[in-house]
Parts: sequence; C-alpha cells; structure tokens
Amino acid sequence: MKALTWRIVVSLLVLVAGVAYVLPSLPGVESSPLARFLPDAKISLGLDLKGGMHLTLGVEVEKAVTNALSITGQEIRARASEKGITVLRPRLAPDNRLEFLLPRATQQADLEALLAKDFPRLAVASPVAMPVGGAGQTPGLRYFAVFTDAARKEIEDMALDQAVRTIRNRIDQFGVAEPDIRKQADFRIQIQLPGLTDSERAVHLVGQTAQLTFHLVRDDVDPNGILPPGVALFPEVTIRADGSVVERSLPLDVEPLMTGEDVSDARPTFDGRDNQPSVSLSFNPRGAATFERVTGEHIGQRMAIVLDGKVHSAPAIKDRIGGGQASITGHFTPNEAQDLAIVLRAGSLPAPVTVLEERTVGPSLGADSIRSGMIAAVVGGLAVIVIMPLYYGLAGLLADAMLAYTMLLLMAGLAGFGATLTLPGIAGIVLTIGMSVDANVLIFERIREEMRLGMKPAAAVAAGFDRAAVSITDSNLTTIIAAAILYQFGTGPVRGFAVTLTLGILASMYTAIFVSRTLFGLWMRGNNGKSLSI
Repeated sequence: MKALTWRIVVSLLVLVAGVAYVLPSLPGVESSPLARFLPDAKISLGLDLKGGMHLTLGVEVEKAVTNALSITGQEIRARASEKGITVLRPRLAPDNRLEFLLPRATQQADLEALLAKDFPRLAVASPVAMPVGGAGQTPGLRYFAVFTDAARKEIEDMALDQAVRTIRNRIDQFGVAEPDIRKQADFRIQIQLPGLTDSERAVHLVGQTAQLTFHLVRDDVDPNGILPPGVALFPEVTIRADGSVVERSLPLDVEPLMTGEDVSDARPTFDGRDNQPSVSLSFNPRGAATFERVTGEHIGQRMAIVLDGKVHSAPAIKDRIGGGQASITGHFTPNEAQDLAIVLRAGSLPAPVTVLEERTVGPSLGADSIRSGMIAAVVGGLAVIVIMPLYYGLAGLLADAMLAYTMLLLMAGLAGFGATLTLPGIAGIVLTIGMSVDANVLIFERIREEMRLGMKPAAAVAAGFDRAAVSITDSNLTTIIAAAILYQFGTGPVRGFAVTLTLGILASMYTAIFVSRTLFGLWMRGNNGKSLSI
C-alpha cells in the first residue's frame, strides 16, 4: 500500500514538472500571466526547422604561421639580450623566412646554442657573413630560419582550433541559440546559426579578424617619400568636426610593440573628451607589464592602435602608463563599439578568415519540414492509439496514456536541457513512439503468459512487470549506447537525432516500468485484483 502511494506521488510530481517545462514552448504562453510561474527554458528549433544562416569559412593558416614566426623573432631578440647576445632587426624576409642579424660573429656559438635549446621548432640555415660598420670591423652574420614541418603543422592545427573556439565565443555573446560550429577539411569551418535575422552584422562579427596591435608611429619618415626598411604605411581614417572624412597614410614600424593577445577584457564605453563611443581595454598581468614597459621606453613618441591593419587612434605617449588599461577611439557607432568589444573579449582570430559560402534558409522551408514531420508523428501515434485497445483491451488504453506521458516528458526534456529540435530529431520522436509501445507490448505479453499459466491477475501483473523490466532495460540500454556513439562522433543533425532518441528512450522506460505499473496497481486495487482486461 505504501509502495503504491509513493509511486502515485512521484508520477504526479513528474507529470506536473513535465507540463511546466512544456508550456513555455507553446504559442501564446510566453506573453500570458502564467509565464511568470514557469521556467524560462524553451525548445529550440534547429536551422532546418527555424531557418537562419549557413556559413562556410576558410582560415588562412599561412598567416598564422607568419605571425608566429614574427613573434618568435622578437622572442629571440629578447632571450638573446638576457644572455648578453646582441641580435638586431628580426623581421620577415620576402620569402616568409625569419631574418635576424648577429653583428658580432664572436657570439655565434652562444647564439646557436641558445637557438638549439630554447627554439627547437626552428630550422635555422647556416649563417651568411655580412659587413657591419666601417672598414676593419669584424663582419656580422645574417641568419634565416623557418619552422620545422612538425611545428608548422602544429601551428596550423592550433590556428584552426583557436578559430573555432573564438568564433563560438563571439556567437555565444551575440545571442544565437544552439549554433552548430565544426571543422572541415582544407582548413574550413562550417557554421549554422538558427533563427538569425541580422545576417550582415553576424558575418562581420564572425569574420572580423580583430588582430589588435600597437605600433610606433614614425613621424620622422615622409609618407610620400622612400620608406626605410621595417617601415610601412597604414591607413588612418579621421572625421573632422564638420563631418567630412579624411583618409591618410601613416608610417609605422612594421614590427608591433605588443599585440592584443594579452587583452583580458574589453567593454564598450564613451570617451570622456567628446562623449563618443569607444572601447576600454584591460590587460592581464603579463600584458600590463609589457604595456607599461613599452610606453616607458617611448615617452614623447606616438603609439598607433591598429585593428586589422587600420589605425584607429595614434595618441602621444606622455608618460609611462601603468595599471593595465587602454582605450580605443575611432568614431564608432554604439553597435560598432559593442561588436568590437565582443570580438576583442572573445579573442582575436589567429588568422584571417574568408567567407567561402553564405546561405540563408528561410522559415518557410522550416515550416514545411515541421508540417511533414508532425504529420508523420501524428499518423504513427494515431495508428498506435487505435490498434493497442483493439488488441489489449483496457490495458491498451493505459498504453495510450503512457504514450502521451512519454511524449510530454520527451518535450519537457528537450526544453529543460536546452536541446535543439531538428528534422532528424522529429524522426527520433517517431522512433520513440515505437520504442514506447514496444515496452508496453513486452509487459502485456508477459502478463498474458503468466495468466495462461494459472496465475491470478494481481500476481500476473507483478510477475509480468518484474520479468519484463529486465528485457526492457537491456534492449533500451543498447540503444542508448548507440545513441551516445552517434552524439560523440556525429555533428549537427546527427547529434539532434541522438539527443531526442536518448531522451525518448529514458522517458519510455520510466513510463513503462514505473508509471504503467502504478496505474495497474490502482486498477487492481479498484477491483480487488479479481479481473484484468488484457
């Protein structure tokens, strides 16, 4: 008696919870007064049902390799300086090789020992002698280096992985529910953004490289004359007070003083001088120390803040700047400042990306898919609802009730776990209908078998559920294992099918083994266990 009571309580509580999680996904409920008492979770629809955007991006991993090579050159100069070795002009040669100079050939052994120990990923060619200074001075050495094949592949793979993580972070902050982002061959990334409306802004947000660098402005160089080695022209756009736009070229050192890799936070704000939108930067401890050092070394000079090759501002350094704070101004709109803060906060892409394919899926196609899937589910469900009572009598009606209970729990699970319902997911729902009925058929046939052996109805029900539960559990667990494999190794719609199938199986096991037995117990208690229509 006590066992039946707690079964009834549990079944009712689960039913109420299921209804509470399903209701927010129904049309009109979100705007009703009832919404304040319901969970915020809703069933999300995938790209094939809701419509949205499909993007294929190509990652220019070669740029990531050259960036890593350039940074390595700066690291060589810094590490050599700590050892008392003078290394000059580390820069990228035209053939994408790292070039650096050793003005004192007497330090050759020390430098090469340092390279072998601290920079094993570099393949360093034999140095070439070159004159340094005036006549009679010891000639220096010119070195060329590239990454080894293994190091190059590692950088390319890391660039692709980092691009996926960065894009995912940006999209999450953009507010797209359940995006599908995965790697493809040939350094490509496929992105599906369900329910996206502002496609232009999304493409800009996803594709913006957001490579933030700080360069020294070479005011001593004539931008219209011959540029010395290591200096290049960067575009700078300024807006005058009358609204006119002025574009000019600014000579900067090619090698950056520091990069945006050490940016820990970025927030949209307003410039205190003219109340225009700007972006406030915060550096991590390493970045703060570097920023303080470079500003202290270049007091009186200008430092350009460059984003994706474009100068946004070039303020003069009046004093050493500590505290790990900086600001980017550049005549942004509020949306532009917000998006820039998002991409900087999420991290810069390790290499530029190119939109190779852009496709928009309209909601009408999704509506047709939903309609077709629902028709299949309704037809399958109605067939089961009609056949089960005809074959099993009143027990078949209980099976129909359990089917409705299972569908309720399945939908509640999709909403509660934030899963995305796709067209293959609807196929999983149809399959769940069959799995749910199959569990009840196993139980009913076992009960019939026990009654044919001479057991009384109450004893036959107990024995039927006890013996059928083992078979139901074994068969469903094997299916759950297969679904787990699909989820682990599948992508996109395949995962949607696996999630829906798993939730459906768990719900059908619960209703068949637990709730159905509770209803049979009430039935047996109502007629004192004397009769059973099955």
